[in-house]
Amino acid sequence: MLTKKEQRLRRARQTRIRIANQGVARLTVNRTNLHIYASVISGDGSKVLATASTAEAEVRQSLGASGKGGNVAAAQIIGKRVAEKAKAAGVEKVAFDRAGFAYHGRVKALADAAREAGLQF
Repeated sequence: MLTKKEQRLRRARQTRIRIANQGVARLTVNRTNLHIYASVISGDGSKVLATASTAEAEVRQSLGASGKGGNVAAAQIIGKRVAEKAKAAGVEKVAFDRAGFAYHGRVKALADAAREAGLQF
């Protein structure tokens, strides 16, 4: 019997195999109870092109009190921020890697904000 975490990682592994076959940069998301993290990784998986998270000092100041990084509003900020950094690095098109998390709530908010900021996926 697989644990909840093992099930999520199994789903993530299958998604990453499909994305690797496409050979396009991927926008990967990781969420914890307190923070959300997003990275744009090159098509061959060798370089991280852009990152954003609620653990960054600038973002934490804009969110206000500690513990505010685990909500939908924070995810929207991170989605917009990572899209801007990716575009500055010359990446316009990505594949969305939700790392086995359900496309709902914070993960969906991050993806929608990144689309609105100009990333295509």
